[in-house]
This record gives sequence, C-alpha cells and structure tokens, in this order.
Amino acid sequence: MHSSYDAVIVGAGQSGLAAAHHLRKRGLSTVVVESGPEPVGSWPHYYDSLTLFSPTKYSALPGLEFPGDPDHYPHRDEVVDYLRRYATTLDADIRTSQRVTDIDYDGQLFTAHTGTGQTYTAPRLIAATGGFATPNIPHLPGQDDFTGNIVHASRYRSPADFAGQRVIVVGAGNSAVQIATELHETASVTLASRTPVKFVPQRPFGRDMHFWFTISGLDALPIGHLISEPPTAPVFDSGRYRAALAAEKPVAQTMFTHLEADTAIWPDATRSTVDTIILATGYRPNLAYLDSLGALDGTGKPLQHKGASTTHPGLGYLGLEWQRSLSSASLRGVGRDARRLVAHLATVV
Repeated sequence: MHSSYDAVIVGAGQSGLAAAHHLRKRGLSTVVVESGPEPVGSWPHYYDSLTLFSPTKYSALPGLEFPGDPDHYPHRDEVVDYLRRYATTLDADIRTSQRVTDIDYDGQLFTAHTGTGQTYTAPRLIAATGGFATPNIPHLPGQDDFTGNIVHASRYRSPADFAGQRVIVVGAGNSAVQIATELHETASVTLASRTPVKFVPQRPFGRDMHFWFTISGLDALPIGHLISEPPTAPVFDSGRYRAALAAEKPVAQTMFTHLEADTAIWPDATRSTVDTIILATGYRPNLAYLDSLGALDGTGKPLQHKGASTTHPGLGYLGLEWQRSLSSASLRGVGRDARRLVAHLATVV
C-alpha cells in the first residue's frame, strides 16, 4: 500500500509526537510511522524505577499540560500514560507496528519503506527515532575472555534480576548512579567511571533546577552546534545519591583497567570477582534506515545543523542530544525544537 502526505515522521515517541503537533498546526497532512505497538516511543522499556529529573511543570509537550502537582517528579509509567493521551489529541495518521527499513529520495519526494510492505511518500521527512534501539556499547579490555555477563543499561529493569550478584555499573551519569544505588539493596555493587561523578543540586534555593534553567535562558540556549561530543550530564540530586556514594553504597571507583576470566583489575592492581557488568554508557542515533541517502557521516551520525539536514532540504531530525540546546533530547525541550524545525521545513519545501 502506498500513501502520500505533506510530511512523514519516523518514530512516535516524544519527538515524533511533538513534530506532528506543529505540522498539523500548519495544516500539513502528516503520517507518523512507529515500530512499536503504540505511540509512546521507548518509554515502556526503561527500567522500572525511572523517575524524571524535571517536575511536571517542565515536562510537557506543546498543547497539553502534564497532569498533577506541578512540583511532582513523574514516574516512567506516568510518562507513558501522558504520551498515550497526547497522541489522541493529534489530528495525524499514526501507524504503529511498522518499522521503517529504508528511505528513497528522488530529488523532491522521500519514500519511507516499512518491513510490512507499506510505503509513505512526502516532500518532508523527520527522523525522530531516538537512540534506545542502538545502545553505545564500548569494547572493554579483556572482555572476549570475560566469563561473566555484560549488558547495557537498556536491558536493566529491576534489582531483583541481579540479587546476590557482584555487579559493576559503568558510567557517571544519572542512569548509572540511579541504577547502582538501587542495586545496592540486593547486590554487591561498584560504580566505575573514568571521571568522578558530578552532582548538581535538584532544588537550589528551594526551587527546582529547571526553574533556574528556564528563567536564565540556559535551557534554550542554542549552543548545541558548538558541542562536538556530548558531555556526561551531571547527576541531579536531592542529596540521596551523594550520601549513598559517600557511604560506599555503592562503592565508587576509577574505571578498571581490564578484565580476566571472572575478574576486574583496578588501577591499583587490586582484583574483584564480577558476575555482571552493566554499561550505562548512553546511546547512538538510531538512523540506519537513512544509510542509502548519504545523509549520515561515517559513524552513523546525521549531517545536520540544529536539526536541519545539510544534505537534503526536506529532511530534519528531532531528539538528538544537544541538537540545539542542553534540553533537546528531553520532554521539556523537544517541543521547542520541533516548532523551529517544522517552521524551517515549511519554508524550504
């Protein structure tokens, strides 16, 4: 089956839904093609205890407030429910359980092909597929001979799955610290990182950090194009995580040098027996369906400036880390980026 639209969006997570909102406001016919069974992106697959670091007041997409107390920090499942409800407010054609496999471009129109045989054509295409499906998995020295398990944080769900194990969590960001701290309840845990964890107060001077980001303009400052490699984000903390690390619950250490059999060797030559290593090492853009276009560089990153493709005039991206600002990959920032990107695509096509 073949269908034509003014715009095709690949991905129905927070970025794709925000893009659909702004495209429909401009009267552009829009289809959103999602590989999952419902328009909520990757949120149902995040770990069970995941809680946003931004309160509801700063966690909404354009056109629909996040329900509840403005100072409440939403849980994963609350975000899933919100996205479900948001999708119902959009006058867009949302197609689920269809994975886009590749894109053709004839100089005027993009054609998205799916694994189920459908094709969707439009002069504008927005890639909003995030990175959850393409975790960044670094090669660890000695891992080929390691007899334990190595998993990415994308596969982590709850401490119960690792009860009684000796676990190393690799990373220094929010996910690494949150996972390592809750794992300490049921496992022997070490948090390993190349640089020390950096903490930022969650509520300086009695107001959430996002209040200060907003009134200062820092949240929307368009400096993403100046960031060649996204830095490790500091850990937003009410005091819980700093206290946990200070009490060695978990133990924080400089990254191990290599692995041998079931053992990690640390910089001071001490050795630890390990059952599982959890890599909280981030994600890469999930854009393999654009390979044939020549829109990506040799590492799979999009050739773009502030979300606008530098190779194809009707192509855009949403949800990339530091796409425009520090909030570009978040609920609070993607609506702002979507509005600007849609305005740009409306003028170039």
